[in-house]
Amino acid sequence: MQTPTLPPTYLAGQLRLPTNWLDYTLLGIYFVVVLGIGFAARRSVRTSLDFFLSGRSLPAWITGLAFVSANLAATEILGMAANSAQYGAYTVHWYWIGAIPAMVFLGLVMMPFYYGSKVRSVPEFLLLRFDRAAHLLSSLLFAFAAILIAGVNLYALAIVVEALLGWPQWVAIVVAGFFVLAYITLGGLSSAIYNEVLQFFVILAALIPITVLALKKVGGWGGLSDTLTKANGDDFVTAWGGTGIGQANPLGANWLTIVLGLGFVLSFGYWTTNFAEVQRALSAKNLSAARRTPLIAAFPKIFIVFLVMIPGLAAAALVPGFGTEKSGYQYNDAIPYLMEGLLPNGVLGVAVTGLLAAFMAGMAANVSSFNTVFTTDVWAKYVVKDREDAYYVRFGRLITVIGVMASIGTAFLASSFSNIMSYLQTLFSFFNVPMFVVFIIGMFWKRASMKSGFWGLLAGTTAAMVNYFVLYKRDIIAIPTDQGANFVSAIAGFVAGAVVMVAVTLFTAPKPAKELQGLVYGTRSPGMAEPPAEGDDAWYRRPALLGWGAVVLAAVCYIPFSFSF
Repeated sequence: MQTPTLPPTYLAGQLRLPTNWLDYTLLGIYFVVVLGIGFAARRSVRTSLDFFLSGRSLPAWITGLAFVSANLAATEILGMAANSAQYGAYTVHWYWIGAIPAMVFLGLVMMPFYYGSKVRSVPEFLLLRFDRAAHLLSSLLFAFAAILIAGVNLYALAIVVEALLGWPQWVAIVVAGFFVLAYITLGGLSSAIYNEVLQFFVILAALIPITVLALKKVGGWGGLSDTLTKANGDDFVTAWGGTGIGQANPLGANWLTIVLGLGFVLSFGYWTTNFAEVQRALSAKNLSAARRTPLIAAFPKIFIVFLVMIPGLAAAALVPGFGTEKSGYQYNDAIPYLMEGLLPNGVLGVAVTGLLAAFMAGMAANVSSFNTVFTTDVWAKYVVKDREDAYYVRFGRLITVIGVMASIGTAFLASSFSNIMSYLQTLFSFFNVPMFVVFIIGMFWKRASMKSGFWGLLAGTTAAMVNYFVLYKRDIIAIPTDQGANFVSAIAGFVAGAVVMVAVTLFTAPKPAKELQGLVYGTRSPGMAEPPAEGDDAWYRRPALLGWGAVVLAAVCYIPFSFSF
């Protein structure tokens, strides 16, 4: 999930990077490779299934890396580093409790229903489980949210490129939008996924040198911890310090709202129903690979936190009062500040390329999921039905162009928000959480009626919006921070959706039991009985082992951050 912190709206003017021909050469090579992947993937696109879901042919390690890369947008990289500079080790919560359990739940519990039912999108599952009203509403809400989030990635990219390289914002927006448009239009989802795998390694190549050199600069972890403890107190380098109920902390959230608001409602809502992520798993070659996709992604997700948290902590240790007006830097400047001061030319080019790759991965994930949902769930179901398959491939390419153009428009819309990171979290609480409650009740309660899906989704979305825009923004209820308000909005949306679903179910007809096979827990569809492919039954590929292994590893990682030394 994206980070609740200040946006990179205004980076410090002195952060202009001393890039030279070598750095721009590396950047140029990257863009050439990106387009090359698009042209190569085009040869494999023959049907709409190829264009929208890679023909369900990709191995688990490819889809797993694409799964984590699609989430690893540069808004998260810059935001998580900023979050760490401001709040310290609280950042680990967005990974170890705010991602891993939900990713494991998706792989172990939900993917058999998604993949086994052979749906092409998350909204299509709601059509099978509930009715056309729930399907259409969820499709429109998701398509709208995907364009807004893609626009946020574009706008954040433009701000960073303007500050670091001196490019005008509109140039950065148009250039990045063009390259994403080109490779998705050419090769569909396969092009997006293979580029996301490339982007994953480019992002690591950018973050690892920054982290290592920053840690060396501050005297290792011991020197970093001592400096920050002296300046900010013991709680700054712990995960749970100051989060007791009734205690004040900069995050504006106690352990209960962290566990329920972030660890359950927001996290599960994002990871299990966000089609920009789930689409990567649906493109896997079989059910076993689909289940392993989020489980494989969970392992790098556990450790990526160190590559964004340590730079943020190092910036706070190197510049007293980092993020305050007196220091001359904002919290968002953490990684650019370290790039400017620590990286030589060449490595600097890799770092800049890594940031651009991260932005493009986040945008591409949302654009590719948007074109699938709009084409298969809106256009083909309600507007132009029963046309030949080639027509929908052509329309998918056309709507990709329209989606990118709309994203460019919403990129400029995002500029009107003073805090785009809180804006992202707000979008998740509005759109993902209500969909999650409809899924979870529909999947585990056979009695949930056909009409309850639509009304639960509508009630959850409305309640989350009312809590944020009316109760919080008008100070009817007192919540210390925007992020705390997002946690509360998510909980309100979840509770309202659940209550309305139960109430509507009591007065409307359930779906016939024979139509629920493979859609409700305790039932099976023919797709769920798929035998494992050769080699998939090896012990190290067992989903349960991978899933519980990730949960245990994340819990172990918490131990050194749960105490002050």
